[in-house]
Amino acid sequence: MAKAKQVEWRKVVPWPILLAFGAEDYLVNRTVRSVRDQLKALNSELEVHEIDASDYGSGQLIDLTSPSLFAEPKLLIIRSVERCTDDLITDTISYIETPNADATVIFTHSGATVRGKKMLDAMRLSSKVCEVLCAPVKGDQDRAAFVAAEFTAANRQISHAAVRALLDAFSEGLDELAAACAQLSQDSASNITEELVDAYYGGRVETTAWKIGDAALAGRPAEALSLLRHALASGLDPVPIVSSIAKSFRELTKLFGNRIATAASLGIAPWKLEKLRKSLAGWSEDGLAAVVNAIAEADAAAKGADRDPDFVLERLLLLIAAKGVA
Repeated sequence: MAKAKQVEWRKVVPWPILLAFGAEDYLVNRTVRSVRDQLKALNSELEVHEIDASDYGSGQLIDLTSPSLFAEPKLLIIRSVERCTDDLITDTISYIETPNADATVIFTHSGATVRGKKMLDAMRLSSKVCEVLCAPVKGDQDRAAFVAAEFTAANRQISHAAVRALLDAFSEGLDELAAACAQLSQDSASNITEELVDAYYGGRVETTAWKIGDAALAGRPAEALSLLRHALASGLDPVPIVSSIAKSFRELTKLFGNRIATAASLGIAPWKLEKLRKSLAGWSEDGLAAVVNAIAEADAAAKGADRDPDFVLERLLLLIAAKGVA
């Protein structure tokens, strides 16, 4: 029995029917954009239609993919199939049997629900369908691999330290991280270094916050306080600073409880695991507990529970640098 082709999102090419499946919105959008750009490069008269699966009405699939008067190729994008109507399920199962030769249809599905399972099963059993994998990019290892692949695709080299600096600067959305990779690839030399990344993005809140916490964990209180005061004087909000410190400390406590933990099991990059291992010396359970309480106090203070959150944050850094000993 024929089965749908499966490809990684970077390798997608036009196909009669494409299923962009996964919860990483950025990768889904990259997939759609890539297919659209490739089709437009083949024919600038490409006719593009986009609809939401929850608004789908009977017959729209055939109507929007049928040959036009001047035979322009067509691209139909059907978003959020996890919210599809019954009509879309019926029409899609029928369309898979005989897709229109001059049309490309892209279905996007987050995988959040089992809605449309009968349709998904039919698609995955058809050789006329290509499933594009858009799984979430989670954890430092996956994000580091994503960054490295972005520069490889752009024929650029990037050092491990530069990858680390980018991850520190863009700790949340994949779209911002990808945009930074693109900017560095376009504006810079073939070899991307940590110094170059710092010159572009060293002022971001995430980078500054990470450096503050890193200095404290490494037992360098004077440096941590200096970085904190500079950050606050520059107008940075203490809330994301506390959040970043808390994230690093959670990773340290996990490693304290399991000294043989791997980078993969902790969901962090190998270089970060090595840093945490070096920071473990001198910590005790009482010290860890004291810092956990201090982080909670600093978080509350940063959000308005204390009239002097800066002082509370400084006290937290000193406590971390002293391994939890007041």
